[in-house]
Amino acid sequence: MSQSIIIALILLGIALLAIEIFVIPGFGVSGILGIAALISGIFLVTDSFLEGLLFTAGALIVLGILIYLSFKSPRTQRLWKKFSLSTRQTPKEGYVAPKPQYEMYLGQVGIALTQLRPAGTGDFDGVKLDVVTEGGFIGLGTTIKIIGVEGSRIIVREEKL
Repeated sequence: MSQSIIIALILLGIALLAIEIFVIPGFGVSGILGIAALISGIFLVTDSFLEGLLFTAGALIVLGILIYLSFKSPRTQRLWKKFSLSTRQTPKEGYVAPKPQYEMYLGQVGIALTQLRPAGTGDFDGVKLDVVTEGGFIGLGTTIKIIGVEGSRIIVREEKL
């Protein structure tokens, strides 16, 4: 086969993989076609199938070593950080909502605005709150009392008058 076709296949494979990495998110058609073009170019250069397998395995091993070393190099670590998500987040980088303080409602009596089975909404002096019962069913319009607060979870019980 002509050398120009082999070179074109290898360059096409590299170009398709570059497009897949830098332009198109995910792993799709261009990545698969790029890998196929590269492997086809390698197999066309060799004289036998076994030789093609050995060259392909060798190329993958060298590529793996180069990628491993690039992660360890201080110069390329900055480049890799552009491709990965950072798990550290400071308050300057994003909005952190304040934790609601519901302890002030502890002991208040209100009305169930919805059926509580066991979750629903209650009205406490004009303030609507999402509430949870101790596990039982409380009907609409029933008088309820806040008996506990666990973080943002408000626990109520039917108030017997």
